[in-house]
Amino acid sequence: MAALTVVDVRTPGEYASGHLPGAHNIPLDRIGHAVPTLREVRGELLVVCASGQRSESARQVLAGHGVHALSLTGGTQGWVRAGHEVHRPAGTRTGWAMERQVRLTAGTLVLAGLGLGLLHPAWQLISAGVAGGLVYSALTDTCGMAALLSKLPYNRPRGPELEATLAALTQR
Repeated sequence: MAALTVVDVRTPGEYASGHLPGAHNIPLDRIGHAVPTLREVRGELLVVCASGQRSESARQVLAGHGVHALSLTGGTQGWVRAGHEVHRPAGTRTGWAMERQVRLTAGTLVLAGLGLGLLHPAWQLISAGVAGGLVYSALTDTCGMAALLSKLPYNRPRGPELEATLAALTQR
């Protein structure tokens, strides 16, 4: 049986909250940087995320670079629902899932727009903008707010962590 390498493309905070045993964390926005290393992986390559959407995006990026990979349908959420365990490193601070971060940010912006709209009606455009973004997100199955939030420092791997992950993949 061929070796299976699992790459989790969620943010480091999400990865720390629970991941498939043996998974390596390479956030989606860093997958392009990892292509040369992932080309060298022996055996099957499986990419995972929370629900399967980001891992499918990663799979497509990799395919565009000639790297064959599979995406775990249903992601880690489906993995857990099926009764499988996830690994949580001891002493690691658990971050919020990206979906939860998006809900908090969107809700805060809508409330701020409505509240400030009492001072001047133009502020209500904030709420309208968020509503339009949510509709667009649903129609295109993408999330611009998540893409922005993933750039925040607590959602980013520190350079040495990513380099250590890539080094570990080359030693397999």
